[in-house]
Amino acid sequence: QHYFIQSNLRKMLLHAARRFANPAIGRCASTLVLIEHDGSSVNPACLHTITAAKKLGGPIHAIVAGDSCQGAAEQACKIDGIEKVFVAEGASLKGQIAEAVSPILLDMQAKNSYTHILANGTVFGKNILPRLGAKLDVAPISDIIGVKSESTFVRTIYAGNAIQTVESLDSIKLVTVRATAFEAASGEGGSADLEAVATSVENDKSEWLEAKLSKSDRPELASASVVISGGRGLKNGENFEMLYNLADKMGAAVGASRAAVDAGYVPSDLQVGQTGKMVAPDLYIAVGISGAIQHLAGMKDSKTIVAINKDGEAPIFQVSDYGLVDDLFKAVPEMISTIDSYKA
Repeated sequence: QHYFIQSNLRKMLLHAARRFANPAIGRCASTLVLIEHDGSSVNPACLHTITAAKKLGGPIHAIVAGDSCQGAAEQACKIDGIEKVFVAEGASLKGQIAEAVSPILLDMQAKNSYTHILANGTVFGKNILPRLGAKLDVAPISDIIGVKSESTFVRTIYAGNAIQTVESLDSIKLVTVRATAFEAASGEGGSADLEAVATSVENDKSEWLEAKLSKSDRPELASASVVISGGRGLKNGENFEMLYNLADKMGAAVGASRAAVDAGYVPSDLQVGQTGKMVAPDLYIAVGISGAIQHLAGMKDSKTIVAINKDGEAPIFQVSDYGLVDDLFKAVPEMISTIDSYKA
């Protein structure tokens, strides 16, 4: 018992010593949020990141960087919880590539001594924060799903099969946020000050060429309230037309499993899963998807999950709220027909 008390006392003293040596201790928490945008509007995932930032306490500032982003900056000023928005505009920031945006963030950190820098847990955020971490010599914490304190965060590992609690003793915490794990902050009601910052960035390492984006009248996959996803069970890309038809009638976005993407049925921007997009709609309909761990990691936070598969033993039924064991080529046309008759 005496040894046990000594051992625990030693751990407590070491922990206290590390915290005392940490320059972040002793200054109030303050957060800088990197805003993802398309120039004119803010990515909806940012609203969830702001909610995570609120849990840290202290003032929240935001930075909007790009070659033409005044519209997005003005929209960011309206987000509830943000006190100040910095806007960095310049030709060198076109495409918001990491080599150009990182120096802006470094300068902001040097001037304002933020304790936390947050970004969306998207390709955008995961591209920039690792480079920033290398420059600041701190370890980024990716894809958090919870905030326990200013230095302690919760994230998933092993494709969502285990929950990890991480404490960072770095003086600056760099964090990417999984949007599906936090409620969205209000996009209205805020009145943040808008301030321009210098953008004298010299980047000879990379050059933005172009972005080829697929355009659709359907809702954006990551933020849609209803998502209909297809898997390898559809057999080919032509059969996805059934899902597109159903989605249009339901006002839904269309997604796909990795198996369907790898088979060439649909483009990769429709992929839902650990290596695709994380979604948490009010309604998720999985059609012809077996339910591999990789796919479940990207959609299991959905409010209601409906699975359609002819294999009653498919793993997807273990996480679904409603399951239909039937041939999808019979079930989906019946759903379309029922919707048509109801609207008539």
